[in-house]
Amino acid sequence: MIRKMHTEDFEAVLKIEKELFSSSPWPQDFFEYEMNGNPFSNLLVYEKDGKVVGYIDYWITYEQAQIANIAVDKEYWKKGIATELLTYAIKDAITQECENVSLEVRVSNTNAISLYQRFGFIEIAKRKNYYENNEDALYMVKPIGGLSNDDDISN
Repeated sequence: MIRKMHTEDFEAVLKIEKELFSSSPWPQDFFEYEMNGNPFSNLLVYEKDGKVVGYIDYWITYEQAQIANIAVDKEYWKKGIATELLTYAIKDAITQECENVSLEVRVSNTNAISLYQRFGFIEIAKRKNYYENNEDALYMVKPIGGLSNDDDISN
């Protein structure tokens, strides 16, 4: 089940964040800001059997949507959870009449890149030394303008 993130979810979310992004995890105050201070943020969790096992933060600013953060507990990888979270965000962006959805992803994160490519994201640029450890990021975009009647957004 996908639902809005609450402060009670921070413990589970931070555990996933630290496990997956050990070199530069978002601290709790980032999530607090996204929840309470960023008017463009949509902060959601994926709950399975009463446990938070994934989350997504995406921003909708006028005609643009951006995936700021998405993660799934390693124990739940390859079960379609990231696909469901990304589908939810893209459908919301379509509903909000966004023209595209963008994101940055580590060049080494081949699993995520493959997922994004399946969704129709295309590589636009490489951002040199984007991450704290100087790893490059791929800047990827999925055009969605005019797709309000598209039933299959994940291609």
